[in-house]
Amino acid sequence: MPARSRAEVVDPAQLLQLLSDPEWSEAPLTEGANPAVVVDVSDARELSWLAGAEPDPGRVLIGFTSEPPAGPAPPLLDVALCSGGAPAPGWVAVPDLAAAVGAVADTCEATPLAATVLTHVARLNEGHPVLDGLAVESAAYSMLLAGAEFKAWRRSHPPGPARPATEPVLVEWAGEAVTITLNRPEVRNAYDPGMRDALVDALRAVASHPGPIDVVLTGAGPDFCSGGDLSWFGAAADPVLAHAVRLARSPGPLLRSLSSTARLHGACIGAGIEVPAFCTRVEATPDAWLQLPEVSMGLIPGAGGTASIQARAGRHRLAWMALSGRRIDAAQALDWGLVDTLI
Repeated sequence: MPARSRAEVVDPAQLLQLLSDPEWSEAPLTEGANPAVVVDVSDARELSWLAGAEPDPGRVLIGFTSEPPAGPAPPLLDVALCSGGAPAPGWVAVPDLAAAVGAVADTCEATPLAATVLTHVARLNEGHPVLDGLAVESAAYSMLLAGAEFKAWRRSHPPGPARPATEPVLVEWAGEAVTITLNRPEVRNAYDPGMRDALVDALRAVASHPGPIDVVLTGAGPDFCSGGDLSWFGAAADPVLAHAVRLARSPGPLLRSLSSTARLHGACIGAGIEVPAFCTRVEATPDAWLQLPEVSMGLIPGAGGTASIQARAGRHRLAWMALSGRRIDAAQALDWGLVDTLI
């Protein structure tokens, strides 16, 4: 299956041979090769050959089959695509296999370092405690902030003026429950340091309250959250300090430790799904849609998504969202476990 970009297309037997070649592993760095490798896994007998093979950290493995998958997505693959139907765990059913493969391969060609870091972080976080994944993600995110791919994206997307909000978060107590509302509707609740800090402060107040408290997290205006405010992306002068602050001021562990429900609507981009995915329960209106655009910027999710989303939907589907940049509608999110119920 040809992809639009220069992705290598192989069968399982060829892939096994290539995985043992260190020069092939380094080709994205030494020769500028696209790290994406497209693997036809339609033949279940050939698919079994990949069992036990070790992944290559410098390559992104995209598997596809036009036949109904016989079982869960193979561990060796980073993304597993199939045609239609109700796929087994990890597989992503798409209407057009060539277009879906091309979308991932094109991202890998445009931002190869961010793409390979994304899949490497996802593999590292698989099977480990969710909160440990925050540290892995944050360190990788800080490293990419200092990299050439993000700097190129920043040059082509100059930051606009800062847009601080007087009350970036509203807190409303009602007995043994509290509603916390993201309150920057004029910018679609874009997530900035002021909103993050206000959210953390509100959650810490709940955590210190005697007795159990039910937390509802919602957003003002037509969208839950349009993701990180682009006016401050890369603004930190010290990536190491930014990493430390990101860990110290993450709302994820607090939401995970509390009885928390996120109520999603409209756009839920980047942090707009990464943060609520930590909640005990996630509800969504039928118009909600989810997206992870960070890899196209030369980054990976930085608000905990490689841990929180992966814990709910699995590594393969996280990688599909991040590497394709495509939107996931509410029904798909429900099917994958990113949402617990539609409201």
